[in-house]
Amino acid sequence: MNQTAAIALGLAYIVGLLMASFSWGGYSLLALGVGMAIMTTIWQYKLRGRLIKPNSPTTTNRRQRQRRQRTSDPDRLTVPRPPIPRSLWLVAGLIGFLATLYFQLQTPQPGPHDISRLIVSGGNAENLVITVWGRVISSPRVTRSGNVQFWLQANLVNQITSNDQNSPVQVNKTVTGKLYVTVPILQATGLQGNETVSVTGTLYAPKSPLNPGSFDFKAYLARQGGFAGMYGRHLSINTTPRWGLSRVRQRIVRAKVQGLDVTKGTLLSAMVLGRRAVDISPEISDRFVRVGLAHTLAASGFHVSLLLGVVLALTARWSPKLRLVFGATILLLYVGLTGGSASVLRAALMGLAALVGVVMKRQVRPLAVLLAVAVFLLLWNPLLIQDLGFQFSFLATLGLLVTVPPLMRSLQWLPPVIASCIAVPIAATVWILPLQIYVFNLVSPFSIFVNILVVPFITVITLGGMLTASVAIISPWAAAALATALYYPLEGLIYIVEFFNDLPGNSIAVGSLYMAQLIGLYTINILLCLLPILLPEKVGKTDQKKKTRNHSRFYAVIAGILMAIAIITLPMAYAQFTQFRVTVLATAEKPILVVEDRDRVLLVNAGDERTVKFTVLPFLLRQGINQIDWAILTHPQLGLTIGFPHILDTLPIQKFYDTPASKNAYQVSAQAIQNKIVTAQGEYLTLPVQQNLDLGETQVTLINAEVPLVEFIMSDRRWLLMGNIPKEQQSQLLQQHDLSPVDVLWWLGNDLNYQLLDTLKPQVAIASTDTLSPETSQMLENLNIQLFWTGRDGALHWTPQQGFSPTITADQTVDSFF
Repeated sequence: MNQTAAIALGLAYIVGLLMASFSWGGYSLLALGVGMAIMTTIWQYKLRGRLIKPNSPTTTNRRQRQRRQRTSDPDRLTVPRPPIPRSLWLVAGLIGFLATLYFQLQTPQPGPHDISRLIVSGGNAENLVITVWGRVISSPRVTRSGNVQFWLQANLVNQITSNDQNSPVQVNKTVTGKLYVTVPILQATGLQGNETVSVTGTLYAPKSPLNPGSFDFKAYLARQGGFAGMYGRHLSINTTPRWGLSRVRQRIVRAKVQGLDVTKGTLLSAMVLGRRAVDISPEISDRFVRVGLAHTLAASGFHVSLLLGVVLALTARWSPKLRLVFGATILLLYVGLTGGSASVLRAALMGLAALVGVVMKRQVRPLAVLLAVAVFLLLWNPLLIQDLGFQFSFLATLGLLVTVPPLMRSLQWLPPVIASCIAVPIAATVWILPLQIYVFNLVSPFSIFVNILVVPFITVITLGGMLTASVAIISPWAAAALATALYYPLEGLIYIVEFFNDLPGNSIAVGSLYMAQLIGLYTINILLCLLPILLPEKVGKTDQKKKTRNHSRFYAVIAGILMAIAIITLPMAYAQFTQFRVTVLATAEKPILVVEDRDRVLLVNAGDERTVKFTVLPFLLRQGINQIDWAILTHPQLGLTIGFPHILDTLPIQKFYDTPASKNAYQVSAQAIQNKIVTAQGEYLTLPVQQNLDLGETQVTLINAEVPLVEFIMSDRRWLLMGNIPKEQQSQLLQQHDLSPVDVLWWLGNDLNYQLLDTLKPQVAIASTDTLSPETSQMLENLNIQLFWTGRDGALHWTPQQGFSPTITADQTVDSFF
């Protein structure tokens, strides 16, 4: 097999895994291979016909002799071979098709004795208290809610007890599978990896997201091979391994924390071992991510290259075989300490190839090695194709290999050290930015500048962190003493990160990208990398022609940048300036509404802190919203107000309308909202009662502040938001207020009075709840009122042209390309 064939088949396998998410992906690749093989055959046939034509009777004797002379020469009859033969097209298409099947076969499925089966067999899992025995197979880490999370390899269910009857249902049942366990932080004190524990708590089944932009927790667990979660109440450690890589890792982290403090010690450990192996504070991690420094908290090729550089320098006088064995051992140890993430495995394998090349004095082709490593890892675990760490690692490495050389040539007027500090961040950012926008819907305008600025800090901290980690294995006390020397570099790095985090516009929401946009952006990257081939430099050119060629390349780069910006911004800008859309978010008993009035946004209520972080903000960022023009608080409840300060930490609010109802329940959060609004130079107002308030094309009227009752008029449609009013008091509400018929009734899912529905005569009813009584559902059906229920249908979108469309539908599919 020649090099071209190997590259083509490797790329076909990778593309096949990427297309496995689409039901038509494998068949399309097979059809593409067959189609290209047919086209190649036709091309060869036509070319052969042009070389050999039958003699024409009108041809002169001279021309006949010339044709006979040409056709008698075997070299003149040779048809040029196509760059990719038809047989290779067929094999590549077949490999792409088989890759999709292989991906499906390797996708984890719950076994017959998987612990998730207990959720189905046990009925309501929340009423079952179980004790599970198993082994901790991940490093415990603190979650954003202050609990501790870890993966448990379940072996035995010791007891299943019903809360209702307080009697055992089943005992000593052997189970299999992985369990995503969350326990209170006090229960997990001293917990380490590879320990055998017993956890008592309740099982739950992960759910798919009900709101656009929300994290797909169910899919995340499935990719990890887990299909159930557990809220642990009590944890007991049964056996603890005396030695192991997890204990070595803990020894290293403790030494750094002892020499510095918890914040700087864990940060230093994460910069050496990666945040997958070190439990770093979510607040610190988020700050690094927002300014584009997430890669500094992940073990990657930078760490491996530093490690190999030190190894090769220390073993310069050793024999080649001994240097290779020692270097490979160090790499293996480092992979184990970091937890063996995809980025570390990629870096270690490429580092091993480079080590072999240096020791054996053989030239290594980086691009070929990168492709070989990718194929090897994906053959070992095809599910890595969906791992963001794997994707970012390979894209960043590809960018360094293909983009840094031309950038360095363009920066020849700078010293090499400074030029490399500029070229490396630009090259990596250009290749990972499209995927970053596609996944997170965010871009940091300061990321490239910040990456250039922190290069000296990262280099010193990483080298010093590796030195202290090596010493900690032998003497933690000595490592702690050495770690103190890194106090000021860490302090400087944290200051830079916090400074750029506090700047306005530190992150910009650009909205969600379609797959077609993502492919378009990477197509531009590939074409720009092919500029030396498309506009080659010919020998013997005059200086004027070289200058013209350089200008052409420069204009091509500018055109590519402008096209990339247009691909990202134009679709979202068109939607924002032409679309009027209303979204009711799926938040149980928390009525939250988002009105996108072209380029203006109205937010009604926010929910608690968890709702804001996992529902409201992800949706706003997905829509490309960077500012809220109007925010309204309708309910005098703590659960609907406490989230607004967290929204203000991310997005500015121009005008905030507070409810005039009693604030005894949420006085503290109301004051925090007012202070932040005033600090951001916004307006803090009180929502008037029984007065029309025009907010763009939306008219808001607060009918009753205590219930509350709020009327919205949007595109001549009347919406009525009703608070949680008991069924018996709904008749009194009709007597107190002269309510007119509405188009949409939006309430919290409590039982409804027939008289209320008869008076309002809604065409559509929306219940913001997880549960709805059968009596209410049946009554709405009898009255021919269309019912939407967020616990069942997910978030609801409404536009004047298309009406209502739920997030979850019976024919929902992920096969959308645009």
